[in-house]
Amino acid sequence: MTDATNTPGQQDSRSAAGPESQTATAKAAQTAARITEFGADQPEHTAAPVGFAALLGVLGVVYGDIGTSPLYALRSTIEAVNGHHPIRDFEVLGVESLIFWTLLIVVTLKYVLLVMRADHNGEGGILALSSLAQRVTTSPKLRLALGMTGIVGACLFFGDGIITPAISVLSAIEGVEVSLPAAQEFILPASVIILIALFSVQWLGTGKVGTIFGPVMLLWFATLGLLGVSQILHHPGVLFAMSPYYAVMFIIHHGALSFVALGSVVLCVTGAEALYADMGHFGRAPIQYAWNFFVLPMLALNYLGQGALIMADPGSLSNPFFMMAPSALRLPLVILSTFATVIASQAGISGGFQVCRQLIQLGYLPRMRITHTNAEEEGQIYLPDFNRFLAIGATLLVLAFRSSDRLAAAYGIAVTGTFICTTMLCFVVFHRQFKWSRPAVYATFVPLLVIDAVFFSSNVLKVPDGGWVPLMLGGVLTLMMTTWKRGRSLIVARQRQDSLPMGSFLARLPQSRTIRVPGMAVFLTATPEFVPPCLLHNLKHNKVLHDHVLFVTVQNLEQPEADRGHRVAVEELAHDMYRVILRYGFMETPNIPRALEELKANGIDFDPMQSSYFISRELLARSSVTKISRWRMSLFLFMARNATPATEFFRIPTDRVVELGVKVAI
Repeated sequence: MTDATNTPGQQDSRSAAGPESQTATAKAAQTAARITEFGADQPEHTAAPVGFAALLGVLGVVYGDIGTSPLYALRSTIEAVNGHHPIRDFEVLGVESLIFWTLLIVVTLKYVLLVMRADHNGEGGILALSSLAQRVTTSPKLRLALGMTGIVGACLFFGDGIITPAISVLSAIEGVEVSLPAAQEFILPASVIILIALFSVQWLGTGKVGTIFGPVMLLWFATLGLLGVSQILHHPGVLFAMSPYYAVMFIIHHGALSFVALGSVVLCVTGAEALYADMGHFGRAPIQYAWNFFVLPMLALNYLGQGALIMADPGSLSNPFFMMAPSALRLPLVILSTFATVIASQAGISGGFQVCRQLIQLGYLPRMRITHTNAEEEGQIYLPDFNRFLAIGATLLVLAFRSSDRLAAAYGIAVTGTFICTTMLCFVVFHRQFKWSRPAVYATFVPLLVIDAVFFSSNVLKVPDGGWVPLMLGGVLTLMMTTWKRGRSLIVARQRQDSLPMGSFLARLPQSRTIRVPGMAVFLTATPEFVPPCLLHNLKHNKVLHDHVLFVTVQNLEQPEADRGHRVAVEELAHDMYRVILRYGFMETPNIPRALEELKANGIDFDPMQSSYFISRELLARSSVTKISRWRMSLFLFMARNATPATEFFRIPTDRVVELGVKVAI
């Protein structure tokens, strides 16, 4: 994306400064003596060291979601297949085999070995993958389709981010029933209290509490493995489930019922997308090592241990995870699992903050207030408005569904929908970026897409039981994002239509007898080739122009970070008048004053305490001939009214800002 977004500056009529002139434009263009690019260099992405500290950090952030799936995945799958009939051993082996091979194929093969190779300047996640696919595509229609695929995947990721805290906390607290059946009536209130407490401390930032995440998850995964081994030793026959034979025979024997079971099997890989999304923070190697040599073995042992317990005692199906532990250790296990689910929820919330910021930078969401919770870590951010959205959504889900089993019906669609979007984008990236042949791409990703589609289709059956929640949420968010993108593009188009070309203005300026006053004025504009409306209004009302003038445009790039040395581009338009382009990737937060301080390296004496910022405050109205429907216009106006002011978003000191109202009809 090359057009600037989130920058004010529209005009509803042409200024009287003079008519457009090709000759004047050419003359003004000759005053551009030089163009220089420089800026705060971004650190190069290097391979993260695979040390104990790195692996501990990966356990605490990346694997929280998938690490808490044993709390509910196996139980939900067997109940979906077995109903109220006595469970048989070959059914347990079949379900165990399906889970084991789903972990191997979806997580190990697809994400760890394949998808994680497709990093965008070291960053991962579906938006980074979508951006990478668009960069290697020349067809405008295909670029649009790839962009929409990334947006849909991001919206489903938000649904996952709302459901994860709700189902994880509920499933952990439900473990109290095993030791204290009378405590059932306290499960719902306790879950709501924990959720409210979790979202209430987000303003502190993950760095404040992150030091305990790794050790707790290390203890959690070790506990998973030990519990599994303790049951496998009593019933080693469950190890036969590692053979794909039992998965195939289960599908053949149960037919359509096995298709229903797959809708719950996929719960064992919830959080797989986090492996890819958090790659930019930890690097590829620590995530791969942690999965292959610790997380996967511990998860497999625990699932097999639950199966061994069910085969030995079918009555344990009510809650096999907690019944694996001795009676004296069940309450401590509930406490540990609660900590683990809170950590899993924290990882999803932090990921939601990152994706939300990316969408803002890409121009799909209005500006929101972003708070950096760590002065040294760019990625540790907090979005109050988005946090409230997640908190309300998760609390409502807990109150509406009231149990983790019922909520599991809503979980699968969000996860599998994101899986499909990721696989579709991989077709383009691996063929055009990595130069794989078409047969190799098809042979690799068509089977994976078929698996994703089967999982998604099986979860579609759960739409009446709760699967409609992520679908509705994803649809509403996609509609809001496309509406905002469309509205902003109409505003920029109207600005180009109504504004005065910069060349004409500069050509007429020497004859205008404009009074120049001391100081530096910074004019923000979304279209650098046109005169900012706030400048024309300032001339109209105040009849003065500062000695030093900067025309600043923020460009949001479809890549994680601006390239090294290309943060700022400056062009001298006339004596002491400069056009400045500030470039930011979708993983960065703009800070205009800090970026402008880099102009000193180019000989421009920028003093942030002596500069005034001029901004146009848009007064939006519906034009007589509109290109947007009435209901979408209303939605766009609602989003615009609730957007964070440009001064706050761009970190501009409010005491140095002059705002001038401009009416814009779209």
